[in-house]
Amino acid sequence: MECSISEITVPSFERSLSRPVLVTKVAAGFPSPAEDYVEGRIDLNRDLIQHPLATFYIRVTGDSMMPDIHPNALLVVDKMVETVDGDIVVARLEHELCVKQLRILENKEIWLVSSNPDYKPFPICEEDDFEVWGKVTHAIHSF
Repeated sequence: MECSISEITVPSFERSLSRPVLVTKVAAGFPSPAEDYVEGRIDLNRDLIQHPLATFYIRVTGDSMMPDIHPNALLVVDKMVETVDGDIVVARLEHELCVKQLRILENKEIWLVSSNPDYKPFPICEEDDFEVWGKVTHAIHSF
């Protein structure tokens, strides 16, 4: 199983990340930035982070979560949100961190599943040193 996580960063709230939000949706092209279109302002800290003290950012390496999560994407991970079957999580398996879809079967078996079909699902055994660090609430990637 390829574990695909790199640097961990804690969000800083020293500065507002407020940006305008446009009322108009864009299909093809870009609306005029005239004031008539401005709905309000968005603050990425406020709108992407529900639990500031329990949230961290982490950068992804590898392609095991493609096409859902791109290599080098920045993940927003919330440690306070309850994780359930089907969530994408950051987990620690032995001494490595990985990002995977958490699958919890009816018989209580736990599996870590990659989005990329080239990677096989990985079962978590009772003797494994395993811990879910948090739920991925957002993935930010550049083009």
